Amino acid sequence: MFVCKGKRNLKGVSELIRTAVIGCGSMGTVHADRYKSMPEAELVAVCDIVDKAAEVLGNLVGVSYFISVHEMLEQVKPEVVSIAVPTYLHVPLVRIAADHGAHVICEKPLALTSQEAEEAIRYCSERGVSLFVGHVVRFFPSYRQLAEGIKQLGSDQGGIYHAKRAGSHPGNVQEWFRDPLLSGGVIMDLMIHDIDYIRGAFGEAREVYAFQHQSEDINYASATFRFKNGTIAQLEAFWGYPGSFHSSFEYADAEGIISGGTGDGESLHIRKSITTGSTSGFVETPSGVLLKDPYFLELEHFLSCLISGEEPIVTAQDALEAVRWAEAAQQSAMTHQPVKLEVKEEIE
Repeated sequence: MFVCKGKRNLKGVSELIRTAVIGCGSMGTVHADRYKSMPEAELVAVCDIVDKAAEVLGNLVGVSYFISVHEMLEQVKPEVVSIAVPTYLHVPLVRIAADHGAHVICEKPLALTSQEAEEAIRYCSERGVSLFVGHVVRFFPSYRQLAEGIKQLGSDQGGIYHAKRAGSHPGNVQEWFRDPLLSGGVIMDLMIHDIDYIRGAFGEAREVYAFQHQSEDINYASATFRFKNGTIAQLEAFWGYPGSFHSSFEYADAEGIISGGTGDGESLHIRKSITTGSTSGFVETPSGVLLKDPYFLELEHFLSCLISGEEPIVTAQDALEAVRWAEAAQQSAMTHQPVKLEVKEEIE
């Protein structure tokens, strides 16, 4: 568990939590918009090195905008800073925010390497600020229901899980995505959504075997994780898919099948095995959920943890382990060999 020292949380405060956003692109806009609609938060500023982007978002949400992170932090003194910038800038900006005493909510992945992720966690801990990482998939209603459904099915021998995430190549919009030294590539940037999710759903894995196909227009990867509880999880991530963005998942074990995806309007489909009295062998029980914005839920949860001091659903340690698993998948894809996954000690 990530342990904060000194200024651990905001427990006991009655005022609104002063928030700011670094990065005024698509994700920064999401963060700023959600903060504006939260009764417990006050968005005080946004920042981007691109002056026009900062001005547009600042005017859109009605707050001050800056092109200098240092100036923003010194002038408006936010208590919480969201970092929504290209991945290679995450750790440097985490450090700057922590140096100014601000708690940090950083978009995933936390860093491009596990070493950098460890350094970011230690840096925040030493300065007494909390570090949260936005692995938002855990906050999607269908995936939260999936986790509960897996527990309810409860096969002692584990099951088979398959997840796919595909969309257009982000490098068509922002060129830095094409450079793996800047983005981490499709495994570190896209597949890591599902890597974090399966860690939370199935626990520790023994090994991963992966392969990857990459060209100018396509970056595809598939990774198979073997878990200690017997579960096998296969993940696919695809940049350059010619259709619209979509994701899907299916879990099956001896007790039943659970499936869902973006095409189901956040609905979960559960088919439970029947032991007697049925010729079909399955009962179809679709489960619809009330649509809620996962980004709002995620940010609201992180702010709540700051106030209460409770451990978040996704910890900084979880984010570090997701990076480690992604690195292992990358290594396997490069060597064409399975890679063992070792359990590391938690950072205090």
